[in-house]
Amino acid sequence: MKVLMEKFGGTPYPEMIKGLPEADIPFEGVRGWILPGEKMQAVFFDLEPIGKVPPHSHSAQWGIVIDGKMNLTIDGETKLYQKGDWYYIPEGVTHSAEFLTRVFVIDVFDEPERWKAK
Repeated sequence: MKVLMEKFGGTPYPEMIKGLPEADIPFEGVRGWILPGEKMQAVFFDLEPIGKVPPHSHSAQWGIVIDGKMNLTIDGETKLYQKGDWYYIPEGVTHSAEFLTRVFVIDVFDEPERWKAK
């Protein structure tokens, strides 16, 4: 995997992913590429260890950790998530995250325009 990440510019994402529209994300150290859909949106995230994202809620969200470690708090319960772990956050449920290392996740939102392109 390390050789591929070096080949792909330090991410596990090839040019076919990094060629997607980049999300306009208001957090320094966070990048994401949007795969649009008619009813949902998938985002391929690259998150530096930026610390905590404050509690918030939105449409339902399903995600899987490609690499890295993060604490994710869903409805008051905190768990450590790392490579291969997946999560589901129902619509309207308050959640927050703390990124302990550089983290790569793929999130699918039950909302076609959750993130806008830059």
